[in-house]
Amino acid sequence: MGITKAAIANSSAGFGMMMIADEPLTLKPHRSSKLVGRAQGIYASASQSEFDFLMVLSLTFMEGKYNGSSLSVLGRNPILSGEREMPIVGGTVVFKFGRGYVKAKTYEYDNKTLNVVVEYNVCVLHH
Repeated sequence: MGITKAAIANSSAGFGMMMIADEPLTLKPHRSSKLVGRAQGIYASASQSEFDFLMVLSLTFMEGKYNGSSLSVLGRNPILSGEREMPIVGGTVVFKFGRGYVKAKTYEYDNKTLNVVVEYNVCVLHH
């Protein structure tokens, strides 16, 4: 869902476009996979020349020993690249003082519905 209009509306990169995300976080990169949490955040097109997003994302877990815990991801997401790496800048509960990175890879893209399934592989150190 876009929440602002870009000052440069004719930018091929969609500069200034923002989207809010509240998506299922599943065990495997399939929509039918077991729900383990929510991926919630903001994506903002922050480049006038490339299709890159600034991403602020909270991976919140609602299952098992990680229930109630979250990881905070903040960084540049060049979504057209095969595999992207973004930093983990914090966490809560089990992931207190979390630091690390996520590797994101677009697993499935439906051009008609614009639905996207992204696989996140997480490497995190925490107390």
